[in-house]
Amino acid sequence: MAKKAISQTIKQIICIGMVIIVILPILLTVFAALKTKTAINTTSPIAFPAFDQITFENFKEVLSNKYLWIGFKNTLIILGISLFFNVLFGTITAYILERFEFRGKKIVIGLFFLGMLIPSFVTEIARFRIINTLGLYNTLGAPIIIYIASDLMQLYIYRQFISGLPVALDEAALLDGCSYFGLLWKVIFPLLAPATATVCIVKAIVIINDMYIPYLYMPKNQLRTLTTFLMNYANAQQGSWQTLAAGIIIIMVPTIILYLFFQKYILAGVTAGAVKE
Repeated sequence: MAKKAISQTIKQIICIGMVIIVILPILLTVFAALKTKTAINTTSPIAFPAFDQITFENFKEVLSNKYLWIGFKNTLIILGISLFFNVLFGTITAYILERFEFRGKKIVIGLFFLGMLIPSFVTEIARFRIINTLGLYNTLGAPIIIYIASDLMQLYIYRQFISGLPVALDEAALLDGCSYFGLLWKVIFPLLAPATATVCIVKAIVIINDMYIPYLYMPKNQLRTLTTFLMNYANAQQGSWQTLAAGIIIIMVPTIILYLFFQKYILAGVTAGAVKE
């Protein structure tokens, strides 16, 4: 009994520790966003501001910055086009790999997943030269092409879902005179709604949170995204921690709302095909 109690206590301590590690940075950001610059410099980061000192001026300053709305616009454009082609190419490719047999299929699948294992920085110089050669540097096309071509996660998710669909569906549709494209879009694709939701949510979170690619490939002010917009307040000379914190919270809100509405699809998409009957 003593060993069981100790084991249970250790598990609880670990769980509490993990919760603190996850929640503490968010709380520090919220506290900072509600403080004045003077309070930031004179109070502890983990101290909630006094009620008579709480301010929303930091949020007003961020919301009045025109580059925030430019960042929203550019992020939405990149997000919409990238998700559309990820879903389109991911669905078609996954269906072909899962349903058709052809020479070199295993090699093709191996190359796809090898691409997922290679760190992006290994191919960064070559990728930068390709983008520059195509004339896409300092345009919205650069991150769009990269987000479509460099992440193959959607193949894994779609293949797992398609593997769980009976082949009899395909055969019945083809016997009724349906073409392969008709089969894919009228029969298979509607059944992949949970997979599509999963792909869109996960990819959207990755794209919205990514700072590296937009910062490297789109340095022009008019091409700022939400993450590169925050660099205004992270500048060492003109930086403002309380305004940066307010900006982070404003940018987090759409992602949190998206996740809360569709969180059930994430687990379903990742675990699909893991258990076979």
